[in-house]
Amino acid sequence: MKKIQIFDSTLRDGSQGEGISYSVQDKLNIVRALDELGVSFIEAGNPGSNPKDMEFFQEAKKLTLTNSKLVAFGSTRRKDISCAEDANLQSLLSAETDVVCIFGKTWDFQVTEILHATLDENLEMIEDTVSYLKSKGKEVIFDAEHFFTGFQANKEYALKALEAAVKGGASCLVLCETKGGAMPMECYNATKIVTETFCKNESAPSRENAESVLVDTNGSTPLRENASTNPRENANGVLVDRNGKTVSVGIHTHNDSGLAVANSLLAVEAGATHVQGVLLGFGERTGNANLSTIIADLQLKLGCQCIPEENMKKLTPICKRIAEITNIALPAGLPFVGSSAFAHKAGMHIDAVIKNPFAYEHITPESVGNERVFLMSEVAGRSMIIEKVQKFDKSITKSSPIVQEIVKKVKDLEHDGYQFEGADASFEILVRKSIGKYQPFFNLHYYKTSGEFPRFADDQSAFAQVKLDVEGKAVITAGDGDGPVNALDSALRKALVEFYPSVSQIHLTDYKVRVLDGKSATASRVRVLIESSDGTDTWATMGVSSDVMEASYIALVDSFEYKLIKDLERKFAKIL
Repeated sequence: MKKIQIFDSTLRDGSQGEGISYSVQDKLNIVRALDELGVSFIEAGNPGSNPKDMEFFQEAKKLTLTNSKLVAFGSTRRKDISCAEDANLQSLLSAETDVVCIFGKTWDFQVTEILHATLDENLEMIEDTVSYLKSKGKEVIFDAEHFFTGFQANKEYALKALEAAVKGGASCLVLCETKGGAMPMECYNATKIVTETFCKNESAPSRENAESVLVDTNGSTPLRENASTNPRENANGVLVDRNGKTVSVGIHTHNDSGLAVANSLLAVEAGATHVQGVLLGFGERTGNANLSTIIADLQLKLGCQCIPEENMKKLTPICKRIAEITNIALPAGLPFVGSSAFAHKAGMHIDAVIKNPFAYEHITPESVGNERVFLMSEVAGRSMIIEKVQKFDKSITKSSPIVQEIVKKVKDLEHDGYQFEGADASFEILVRKSIGKYQPFFNLHYYKTSGEFPRFADDQSAFAQVKLDVEGKAVITAGDGDGPVNALDSALRKALVEFYPSVSQIHLTDYKVRVLDGKSATASRVRVLIESSDGTDTWATMGVSSDVMEASYIALVDSFEYKLIKDLERKFAKIL
């Protein structure tokens, strides 16, 4: 099985994405999550770029990692100064990581027009920097910035830049598709040439002559286009650095053309054994290669090992954890780990999947820690209803009269504006009510809301009052908040938490309102979708009304009751 090193750059490249900002504690938590997943390297930032990164590296020294190596990131030394005088390199050393990743220019245009250096000066900067860090006991990964663009413009110079890194002692040559514009075969062909140039297994052992030029056993230079681009090989004809360690080739792609994953996979096909990216794919511009997709593709489809086999089932939960730390919603459509990755809606598809999931699923959702979802809608059919209902009553079959009643209710409600595919928790409560498996936790007498403008405080602009009947007791409470929905949510919690303490765990993660009939203007019916979480599970509920507060109340009640139902089921399960 081909071993692939996974190099995650969530904390460096990923943090450059729009709206992404991590605290030191956030970064430490992400390191723990990535180490648990089992990636080979975690690139944690540039200690010389800002005080936060330097503080992080100081705190990271206290971590004990099981699977991953922490990596500090920086550039080659500046022009016209020594490595010992370069502040960036000294900050890299102060991070005290065993591995450092250095980026250097491989595109001649970047060298002359951006660095304002000569081509030879740039080669010296690369070799000097890598050599200096190696002399300090560091493993050095070389990021060949703009490699594919440079390779197209000046192939010979791009390869010389790689040679300089290997001469300095780099353990890995990472080919960076920095602008994100290369097509898949460009990445494949260039990576193939690099692996053949730097990692080719010659039939005859090779060695270096007194001038350090690669020669074969007869003292002749190998039959290659440019022997000077080939650093020293070991007795097996495998490229090694000056300490005799094997050199590998890596790939680093961006998604500006929507091809980051494809380009990475083709680079592996061409011989790369090291893949860089961001676990969830975010990053500067349109993002980086999505490692959650790449890991699953390589390990489940292409026979490679990226992380420990037993950790594949952690892929989805850890992606969710990192999304939560990053304060973003995990995109539903992400392959393998998104909530829609194994979601089925069409009635015929659902019927087939219930009979045999292989009919429409390329892998089992459990293999990546995800789960199968059947989306309820007017096109879902009775098979979908049966699958849901049998969770609560195994005796109900497709021919049971109650199934047709539920199908009719769903179609009537969707005609009125409900859309249960986005609110599975509300659909579950509907099913429970239909089959007699529902007991309300409270009943409403009334609620009142009012707002003030200008607002009387930064986070307070509305009041709400509710009167509920809870376990036979009349409870009246009031709440305030940032808007009437927030105030109503607050009042409901106050009324319920005395009887059901777990209500305090619920927090709203998303709130959406959609106008269903724009022609009716302010009298239009609206659909309110609320997404809630208790820190472990996430669920969505829905309400529809011509009154946005009533729609919000309906969705809020379903959210609270869904949580309380699940708590009750867990309690009974433990007893049994």
